Amino acid sequence: MKDFLRRQLDRYADRLGELDFLLSRPDIMADMAQFMKLSREHTEVGAIAERWARYRQRERDLQVAHEMLEDAELADMAGEEIAACETELAELDTELQRMLLPKDPQDARNAFLEIRAGTGGDESALFAGDLARMYTRYAQDEGWRVEVMSESPAELGGYKELVLRIEGDGVFGKLRYESGGHRVQRVPVTETQGRIHTSAATVAVMPEPDEAEAITLNPADLRIDTFRASGAGGQHVNKTDSAVRVVHLPTGIVAECQDGRSQHTNKAKALQVLQARLQDMERRERTSQEAATRKGLVGSGDRSDRIRTYNFPQGRLTDHRINLTLYKLALVMEGDLREVLDALQAERQAELMAELEVNA
Repeated sequence: MKDFLRRQLDRYADRLGELDFLLSRPDIMADMAQFMKLSREHTEVGAIAERWARYRQRERDLQVAHEMLEDAELADMAGEEIAACETELAELDTELQRMLLPKDPQDARNAFLEIRAGTGGDESALFAGDLARMYTRYAQDEGWRVEVMSESPAELGGYKELVLRIEGDGVFGKLRYESGGHRVQRVPVTETQGRIHTSAATVAVMPEPDEAEAITLNPADLRIDTFRASGAGGQHVNKTDSAVRVVHLPTGIVAECQDGRSQHTNKAKALQVLQARLQDMERRERTSQEAATRKGLVGSGDRSDRIRTYNFPQGRLTDHRINLTLYKLALVMEGDLREVLDALQAERQAELMAELEVNA
């Protein structure tokens, strides 16, 4: 293990002792907010300190096992212990590195996933529909709940635009690097001469705003329109002006919803999406300067970034940010995204670890 990591882990062990003292003071319960804050920190620090203590214990065990090798009668047992120690130490090293990485509190949140057809006309809309199916299948495999917030179906199938709300454990953290431009190369169903076309769609993944951190919307900045919903939904949808479109006048950002049965429900959903889009805009503005000054292999999350190509004739998926190529496109389009998402997470963790080492 690198020296800078050892120093950081020693600081966690020291901090645990400080927290034990602070939480044992008789007056700590007088300030419940402070007590809760220290308790949460104690849980987080304690988990790291416990694994660090185990690591150091196995280091001592390894040293003893090496000394036992000098005794011929104990050599076999010592060899087994050395192998066990080295295996566990490698696992603990990886675990501790992961635990030390900075945590983004937004990673645990639910997310809005927005897909828009781009260049390519009808084929782009069909591809947007394929992406929607891919993400929905992946969400189902993860045990997440998917809800359609708004949709604009295309004439030949697929979507001009679709917004999904995905609810579950760590949704945003797992999907956050899907934001950007997705390119498809294949023979469209509308192509009569068998030529391969290139089309595109964009994806934006936005964390669901925390109510305590939500942007305060000034009613004077909003224009709220109601209209008759279109598409599937039965007679009720087609007979009432229940669909809602909300326009944020200062930015021009628009959110609409027509999938709920009532105007009130659709307005609430549209405002949720609007909040997420406004916060996403602010987040991207804050990180744009940082993205310009560091390597940022995983990308800025801006929808203008071309992040991935889906080549159907070759059955190939290529993620351009991390030079990952997989020849399992059919499985990926059925929702088997784990290998791609795990590789993106590993790349980001490597970036964060490099930053930790520089700042140590």
